[in-house]
Amino acid sequence: MTVEIKRVAVVGAGNMGHQISICCALAGLETSCIDVSPEQLQKAESFMKKYLPERVAKGKLSEESARQAEARLRFLDSLEEGVREADFVIEAVTEKLDLKKELFRRLDQLCPPHTILATNSSFFVSSLLAPETGRPALVCNMHFFNPALVMKCVEVVKGPHTAEETAKAAMDLALKMGKKPVLLHKEIYGFLVNRILRRIMDEALFLLDTGVASAEDIDSAVVNALGHPMGPFTLMDLTGIDLSYHIAMERYRETGDPADKPSPAVVEKYVRGEWGRKKGRGFYNYG
Repeated sequence: MTVEIKRVAVVGAGNMGHQISICCALAGLETSCIDVSPEQLQKAESFMKKYLPERVAKGKLSEESARQAEARLRFLDSLEEGVREADFVIEAVTEKLDLKKELFRRLDQLCPPHTILATNSSFFVSSLLAPETGRPALVCNMHFFNPALVMKCVEVVKGPHTAEETAKAAMDLALKMGKKPVLLHKEIYGFLVNRILRRIMDEALFLLDTGVASAEDIDSAVVNALGHPMGPFTLMDLTGIDLSYHIAMERYRETGDPADKPSPAVVEKYVRGEWGRKKGRGFYNYG
């Protein structure tokens, strides 16, 4: 476990994946951003080509640094090509356990023996994925926050299978990317931040579902009384109401507890396809 992390592959080019990829490239790492969707890859590359010049224009990044970061970042539709030389892989696909398990099986077959496999999942612990591989000691959680280019916190979670060196490598990688990583010494559902945030979200949804107050007024109270940068409904629109729905449903399937089912408001938005900013409408209208 003395391999230096020089090449990183990020699987999934969605909002989280492509921003994590840019973070890696800016940190001097050869980076592959991989997705099966040509449309998603096009969006990701377009975002990079807009984001880097904007940083230069604002004086936050030199032209040379921007040029080098762009040269380090490849957008690929081939998983095999993207991970065959990777030292570290960060999975950032949809929060569906079966999908992640299948991906980890493939990664184990395609990656070099030394490659660390990390999941960016915000809820699924890596012990659910490690048995799909022949390298459980090299599997961990490395959870970034949205938007990954802005948010400093990264949660690194050790499973009972995770080697100390693996967790240290993930912490060191986060530091190299300019993040402020925190280490969880054991697995717990929801990790640190989401366990705290879930209490706020559940109460906010209860207040909305029972007609106590509107989403707008609940958000306003949280921002102007508690000092949060955004309210819970604005945050759900940003991260995706579909994500909130799938996480709640996976939790309900696991526990069987009706209290873990998604809120009626979340179900309504999910069924209507009003998933937040990415769809132009969620709890707010972004049309």
